[in-house]
Amino acid sequence: MPRILIVDDDPDFLLICRRILEAEGYHVMEARSGDQALQTMRKTRPDLVLLDVMMTTTLEGVDVSREMEADPKLKDIPLVMVSSIATSEYASEFPEERVPIDAWISKPIQPEVLVKTVKRFLGGK
Repeated sequence: MPRILIVDDDPDFLLICRRILEAEGYHVMEARSGDQALQTMRKTRPDLVLLDVMMTTTLEGVDVSREMEADPKLKDIPLVMVSSIATSEYASEFPEERVPIDAWISKPIQPEVLVKTVKRFLGGK
């Protein structure tokens, strides 16, 4: 069963995503901060990471994505950034240079978009 790590500080978002993904047969792990996410990934490697941008700090998810890219054991894990930053007051803070992600999903999340995106990376597993 493919493992998906959802990284978000919003318990409602975690619950909704968990329900959607478990109904599709995925094993879901959760982290509520970037540090917790990196610890979890290094302990139990996920097959995919869904990562929020804004958590403890405005760009915490960007920092996590860069740490993943720099870590040889984590850099090949598909990373989907999930955020509402593009429509928030913090949009101008998002870096203009490349952020190491494989896909982007805007919040509020649509269940069919979430499932389609996950299947794009894990379809055959």
